[in-house]
Amino acid sequence: MRTNTAEIDSTIIHPGSVKINVKGAFIVDQESGSPPGTAVNGATYDTKDIRLPFHTAVIGGTLAKLVFFSREPHSREPGGRLNFINFETDRIDDCVKFMKQLKIKQQKLNGSKPGELCVMATGGGAYKFYDKIRDALGVDVLREDEMECLIIGLDFFITEIPREVFTYSETDPMHFEDPRSDIYPYLLVNIGSGVSMIKVSGPREYQRVGGTSLGGGTLWGLLSLLTGAKTFDEMLGMAERGDNAKVDMLVGDIYGTDYGKIGLKSSTIASSFGKVFRMKREEEGEAGEGASSENDTAAAPSTLSIPLDETSSGPESSSAAFTSSDISRSLLYAISNNIGQIAYLQSEKHSLSTIYFGGSFIRGHRQTMNTLSYAIKFWSGGEKKAYFLRHEGYLGAVGAFLKRQPRNWGRRGSFEESAALGTEARAGAEYMG
Repeated sequence: MRTNTAEIDSTIIHPGSVKINVKGAFIVDQESGSPPGTAVNGATYDTKDIRLPFHTAVIGGTLAKLVFFSREPHSREPGGRLNFINFETDRIDDCVKFMKQLKIKQQKLNGSKPGELCVMATGGGAYKFYDKIRDALGVDVLREDEMECLIIGLDFFITEIPREVFTYSETDPMHFEDPRSDIYPYLLVNIGSGVSMIKVSGPREYQRVGGTSLGGGTLWGLLSLLTGAKTFDEMLGMAERGDNAKVDMLVGDIYGTDYGKIGLKSSTIASSFGKVFRMKREEEGEAGEGASSENDTAAAPSTLSIPLDETSSGPESSSAAFTSSDISRSLLYAISNNIGQIAYLQSEKHSLSTIYFGGSFIRGHRQTMNTLSYAIKFWSGGEKKAYFLRHEGYLGAVGAFLKRQPRNWGRRGSFEESAALGTEARAGAEYMG
């Protein structure tokens, strides 16, 4: 299904809710039943609820990315919703406070008894904050393998949830893919601080085949040094406003036009940050020529000045060769292009035709997705596509949640409309405790 620009913007900012039952799932757009996408006690609601039928109360997920099940008040329909909320890691006390409030509220709605609640946790925080969360909530905290949870969560999303998986490009924006069962094998490129590339051959059958240390952490670190930006979202906002052509050397800068013989457009980046050194030398040369006499001891500047605090107007921002936003966009392209090329090479090495991208680096950012998509398309000669997910940052949290479900829970056709259904649902509830 194709979408227009307005829907793309709305989908990225408000991904909506997903309503699930055993006969098929569909997206529930933002409505009164969904929490608002605003900060609550230091956390940010993503308003991407998932509807879950035939289920009892469980809270699951990591400490930074929290996934929890909730009943819908005043609803006569079975099941409830899977809610998504994230906390900054330095706000862990706010996260624990939120979970305590949630425990009290949801126990009343779900009818569960004290002591029946458990927390599924994965990732480094599952070990670092294990004692804090167990003592504060007085519940069991079950720690699960991070990589396995990542795969379980991804499999669930791509096989069960419509309008979850999509491709992206400037010419064909946000094209949704239908859920399908024949998903193996595939390559998962998980982009966080670093990058892991995982070959998935079957359910819970996976192998890390490569990666790169040049990931989100590289972008965050360098931009914090070069631009003065304090948050990743601020950096992405700057990249939106920037013009990388002021910093990068393009094919057109070298040849004056396209290099059609080898398939390169004039706008193709030939050298990331390639113009900076040339501009630095030109500035030094001009300073040298401006010396008043042989006895003039004034030295040429050793660095090219970069405005760290941009403004929309003013002499500094208008006269500078490039701005912090231009730097942000250039570095974002450099990191994304590198990841895309390595991902393609890994897919070729392991004969994988499908490539999924996930992780906190992407965050629904259009420039990032377009760059990764273009890299896969370019290097594969149009034979492969980059696939993205609306719940990209919650794969591990959802995988941890699903680890506590009965076998085949949530899969289409896994529940029969018979007497066996009630028995299976109750058994699952007793097991989950």
